[in-house]
Amino acid sequence: MNKSMQGPLAKSDNSPPEPLIYIPPTDNGLSIIYNDDDLIVLSKPSGLLSVPGKSTDHHDSMEMRAKLRFPKARLIHRLDRGTSGVFVMALNPKSQRHLGLQFEKRKTQKYYTAMVSGSVKENAGVIEMPLRTDWYCRPKQMVDFCLGRDAVTHWKVMERNNRQTRVSLNPVTGRSHQLRVHMQAIGHPILGDTFYARSADIKAAKRLMLHAEILELAHPSTGNRLRLHDPCPF
Repeated sequence: MNKSMQGPLAKSDNSPPEPLIYIPPTDNGLSIIYNDDDLIVLSKPSGLLSVPGKSTDHHDSMEMRAKLRFPKARLIHRLDRGTSGVFVMALNPKSQRHLGLQFEKRKTQKYYTAMVSGSVKENAGVIEMPLRTDWYCRPKQMVDFCLGRDAVTHWKVMERNNRQTRVSLNPVTGRSHQLRVHMQAIGHPILGDTFYARSADIKAAKRLMLHAEILELAHPSTGNRLRLHDPCPF
């Protein structure tokens, strides 16, 4: 962890999240960033599940919407429901294996934009805090230096004022809720985060202010490096 950014660790408040009242955004059609015979890259809207939930009320998802137009679309990765941005799907089994291995072996580069609470003093740094599931408050995650799995996030300030800071986040690992827990753990929760932010910081935004803006990966057939960009909407 960047020692100059030490702050309170993410701990459970012993209250599990409220049951999800799922109101997905209106389906206005897919926003396609890139498409060829091997993959389809979409812009995921905030508020939409990546995959269908167990309940029939939670069936609407990025995966299901994509398959209506691209029946062969196959899942590669997920974004949290509140997170918007670059969402990649494969269009054949070979591409799915190739792209999946890139994510698994950390061969991709991911850059997120977030608005966080407070004025971050440092200009850049690295957060190294291992994470694990908070079993009493699932699906929340928490910092645990004994039992957690390694989790590393590079961050850089883009703009700041007295109350908020816009940051660029580059996760080296891909743990569940990693960016949300890491920013909360150093005292700067992401605005609109109903899991980890304080009440005032939740009310400060109409959505989770986290956007997957850039994803770099190798094309599964050509090997050429692709830089996929979805401009931040906030």
